[in-house]
Amino acid sequence: MISNYVASETENERPKNCITIGRLAPDFTASSTQGVITLSQYRGKWVLFFSQPGDFTPVSTTELISFTQLHQEFINRNVQLLAITIDSTFSDIDWLVDIYEKTGLIIPFPLMSDRNAAVANLYGMVNPDRVFEESVRDAFIIDPEGKIRAIITYPVSCGRNTYELLRVIDSIQLTQEHNFYTPADWMPGQPVIVPPPHTLEEALKRNSQAEISGRNCMDWYLCYEDYNTAINTT
Repeated sequence: MISNYVASETENERPKNCITIGRLAPDFTASSTQGVITLSQYRGKWVLFFSQPGDFTPVSTTELISFTQLHQEFINRNVQLLAITIDSTFSDIDWLVDIYEKTGLIIPFPLMSDRNAAVANLYGMVNPDRVFEESVRDAFIIDPEGKIRAIITYPVSCGRNTYELLRVIDSIQLTQEHNFYTPADWMPGQPVIVPPPHTLEEALKRNSQAEISGRNCMDWYLCYEDYNTAINTT
């Protein structure tokens, strides 16, 4: 994702339509390989909305295969996969037919067509500096209320790590449901981080109660909680 934000602009001049974490994901309607799709129809579900630079491209083909092979993992997390391409719906269908004939896999989620780049512009996927223009792979994680919770951008040459996207979703859902953070390289089942205190009083209280709480604290601002304890006591 490349926003239209320019470093020389003051914060007050920052474009109000810039796509950032925490904002409501812009709604749109598009034709797809599963009929007409409107983003807001998935309210109540998590959505992983991701772009593909083009049909019949090698890296994108491996991504669709990977997402299909792990599709049940996304279902288990109440996540709807939505892909968007710059090609026509007929071309998208032809691509999926080709994948089926080569692998036997039926892609179970919609591929939406964005021929006029309306959605790409809506989500800031189009670089305004044409000299630096290059296709990218954008991924937006959207929560059940329609708010953007994560934005991840890859270069066209690098396929996404599907397991990493699942890990990010697990982390965000953990924070939303239990108010715990996750450390670097965290995997589900490993210790989680207790959000840091925001006042001196809270910091001193945490220091004095560290041993009583049973938490593993390196300092007042960094305390770990056992994963099972965290999800069963909140």
